[in-house]
Amino acid sequence: MKFLGIDYGTKRIGLAISDENGTLAFPKEIVLNDANTLARLGEIIKQENIKEIVMGESVDFSGKLNALSARIEVFILELQEKFGLQIHKQKEFLTSVEARRSPSGKARKVMMSPSQSHSKVKQIKSGRADASAAALILQRYLDKRNLI
Repeated sequence: MKFLGIDYGTKRIGLAISDENGTLAFPKEIVLNDANTLARLGEIIKQENIKEIVMGESVDFSGKLNALSARIEVFILELQEKFGLQIHKQKEFLTSVEARRSPSGKARKVMMSPSQSHSKVKQIKSGRADASAAALILQRYLDKRNLI
């Protein structure tokens, strides 16, 4: 069973997918958080035969939900309404920071969606870590799930 990992951001959304066995997570791409987001996610869900979604749950340093959490909850409701897939939450504390520091996160090439070709170079460079952060979120969930 394949999973889609999502690192939600107000400007960009990092995406990752799992292998067919739901064991390993891989960065997929970054999509702009705009009017085309759900359509692009629908394409990926269909192309990759995604069965479940893992959404990063944003928390602060004390482990409590932060300001971004409300937006994430709204996005989860939109995903559930549009795709009807089961959605799991995985705490994403400092995954973007970890992805930016990781040598593999820097070296990894991430596909960009066609709608991003007009994006500024600075946004693209800083956005690459978003897909790696999504992969970290997804991998943590898969590891926890596969231990059970």
